[in-house]
Amino acid sequence: MHSAQFYSKKMTIIGNNPATSASLLERGGKITMVIIDKLCAARALKHRIAERRGRLFRVAYAWCRDRHLADDLVQEAIERAINKCHQLKDPSRLDSWLYSVLNNCWREHLRMRREHVELNDDDLVSTCCPEQQNISGELSARVLVLIGFLPDNQRQVLTLVVLEEFSYREVAEILDIPIGTVMSRLSRARRSLSDQLSSASEPVTESRSYLRRVK
Repeated sequence: MHSAQFYSKKMTIIGNNPATSASLLERGGKITMVIIDKLCAARALKHRIAERRGRLFRVAYAWCRDRHLADDLVQEAIERAINKCHQLKDPSRLDSWLYSVLNNCWREHLRMRREHVELNDDDLVSTCCPEQQNISGELSARVLVLIGFLPDNQRQVLTLVVLEEFSYREVAEILDIPIGTVMSRLSRARRSLSDQLSSASEPVTESRSYLRRVK
């Protein structure tokens, strides 16, 4: 029997078998529903990613101290996250995963720049934007300025722990460093800020109280 005749006969048998036809229809329906569910889940995840733009921005701004660069970093991070959302196995870990993507964007920028831009107090105050000013009512302008002078690695750890309230373990995962390194960098950042606040002539009682709550 020719293959074409066999195929035609096979399809005729399937078509004439109600049970087989029903089974195929049911299977096709299940496959369709799975596809629809995945599309809906992906759409919902993309929406959740976009909703976090503000939080990503304030951390990116704390890292780079440049509003336009922070916008670019966040936009790049969001685009990458949306394109790679299928890689997120556990939706409950969306936040830490997003900050890992943002951290990768920041690292790439630093590698491309290959130079350290020196900032002074006037630069930091003049570039401070409304979004950054609303980070916390407890953060004085002086503390924001001093955070901007911290080394990049200390500033990253401090902002993730303080601004976004990630645990040490989560920060370690985001930055891809040992948890002990997170703790040591945070300790150095706190000590540096405390020392500089102590030498400041302005009252810093509220700022010191804030630093003591950094765990």
